[in-house]
Amino acid sequence: MNVVSPIKPRTAKDYASNQEVRWCPGCGDYAILKAVQKTLADLAADPARTVFVSGIGCSSRFPYYMATYGFHTIHGRAPAIATGVKLANPDLDVWIVTGDGDALSIGGNHLLHLLRRNVDVQLLLFNNEIYGLTKGQYSPTSRPGTRSPSSPGGSLDQPVSPASFALGAGARFVARAIDTQKQLVDVLKAAYDHRGASFVEIFQNCIVYNDEVFASFTEKNVAADAQLHVEHGKPLIFGADRRSGVRLSPGRLELETVRIGEDGITEADILVHDATSRPLATMLAALNMPVALGVLYCNPGEPLDAALQRASEGITEPAAAAELNALLRGGDTWTVAS
Repeated sequence: MNVVSPIKPRTAKDYASNQEVRWCPGCGDYAILKAVQKTLADLAADPARTVFVSGIGCSSRFPYYMATYGFHTIHGRAPAIATGVKLANPDLDVWIVTGDGDALSIGGNHLLHLLRRNVDVQLLLFNNEIYGLTKGQYSPTSRPGTRSPSSPGGSLDQPVSPASFALGAGARFVARAIDTQKQLVDVLKAAYDHRGASFVEIFQNCIVYNDEVFASFTEKNVAADAQLHVEHGKPLIFGADRRSGVRLSPGRLELETVRIGEDGITEADILVHDATSRPLATMLAALNMPVALGVLYCNPGEPLDAALQRASEGITEPAAAAELNALLRGGDTWTVAS
């Protein structure tokens, strides 16, 4: 009798390469790497069908540390390369790893088109509000007043909100998470399950050049009152005592925070999160405090690879071969059979 050995469950270590991880000690990228490896293990993802594509920056070392296929590309062009990978082989699970500078500066145009085309990939944007690899220049997400080698007097630029950018570009899945929080794995799984472009902004601490830039909402002593973890179908309630909430401001198209039990406010006044609502997601992305985390928006549409496959099915048989001279003299346009 043949005995079939049980399939050994995968672990996070199965997705770790033999390369030395070379980030600064204490960098938030370590936590994200572990979260991604755990996510793939929980999903039992096939390493032979998994591809990580990156651009340039500290985050873009990611493919070296994954025991999967990978492609370390050039500055800002990871979305373009990943689009080609996915369209050439739709059966692959394609992940893009990028940073706020790589994706939103030189790569902004490529990112926009990846999102509006709804390419079926997962894009992880590590946002530390600084250029880390090139020694701390201010980035597109840096706050006004940020002092850096390229802005010694303090940055004068208004920063880009990655989540707002993604929503404006037409992304159909937009989420946020924090590098060291366990909720990151759940967000990554939701991104993986979504068919189409999944955009995940990860608040990542750069311990060398922008340490504690997110401390106002990530530190343990303030997290409960400064973080709003959204969940589809659940009221937008937060706070250490679970008595703070978010509602639509009366007479105004904006969100405001209120206290349940004060000024006649009850739980019935609190908004219920609808992840299929782009307007609500846009307002949540713009909310300064508390900071909205989790899946802000998820409203699936047809991915680009599926649309191309559907379109190709309607292509007719090629026309019969024509004589070249007749084509050249036959008018302004012609069709050449392959």
